[in-house]
Amino acid sequence: MQLNLDPKVTDLGVVIDGVEISGVDNSHYPTELSDYINEEVTKVLANLDADKIKSSPIIQGFFDLHKRIHLPKRNNRPSPETLLKLILKRGELFPINPVVDLYNVISIKSQLALGAHDIDHIAGDVNLRITTGDEKFVPIGANNEPQAIKAGEYGYIDDDNEVICHLETRQVEKTKITPATNHIFYIVQGNTATSQEYVDQVANELLAATTKYLGGQGKLLTIQPLQ
Repeated sequence: MQLNLDPKVTDLGVVIDGVEISGVDNSHYPTELSDYINEEVTKVLANLDADKIKSSPIIQGFFDLHKRIHLPKRNNRPSPETLLKLILKRGELFPINPVVDLYNVISIKSQLALGAHDIDHIAGDVNLRITTGDEKFVPIGANNEPQAIKAGEYGYIDDDNEVICHLETRQVEKTKITPATNHIFYIVQGNTATSQEYVDQVANELLAATTKYLGGQGKLLTIQPLQ
């Protein structure tokens, strides 16, 4: 699988890395991973409040990114903002499965937008490009009913013209992570408030943590310009 990037998306201010890891064991929850997640959430909560979330330059950077493509703020909240508000309210990270919980805690720490996809269900390459409006989009929890997508936004789209992630906010049924998933494509996305070096650092942290707790081998993807 290759990750291809439309220069028009770069011009909007998206800063991106892709990570591929094979041989991951997502079928059971290691105690060491649970301990790591709880420790990291506790550290974040020690210095977190609603004002800090609201004033975060990185969170604001995602809103600025959405504004450039004329998205209303109310219905398009950055995923790291949502996660931070949830742990502030609950005092913990609600568990889903090992892979998802691992990237969520690193998203909470970094305030970058992270996602994971089952590569075995991706058709060909992933193309981060401007949407045309004719892509197939079936979000997680949509009961396999395709939803309309607007032209002029951006998304991660495979070679079957199916969206695997809309913006950095909504992932899809087709490539969702399950206990059987062992071949993963991670998205690590920043914005104009984050340097490429910072995004690279977080991507490498995600790669190291996944292989440490869940096994496998991986690499950062070389991003190619979309032809």
